Amino acid sequence: MKFIKISEVMALTSLARSTVYKFASEGRFPKQVALGANCVAWVEEEVLNWMAAHIEMRNNKLNI
Repeated sequence: MKFIKISEVMALTSLARSTVYKFASEGRFPKQVALGANCVAWVEEEVLNWMAAHIEMRNNKLNI
């Protein structure tokens, strides 16, 4: 298991920082994990699973 910071989350997903936090607050993206008073990160596997789910939704819509 690996924690990744917001910059890597943004690079992996192509989402803006504000979109990551907005989607997380809406329950549409994995929640961040508090690592300290002013430090958060995401579980890499959860982000990758979120990405895979979106690819699967796309493929289902296209009947692939």
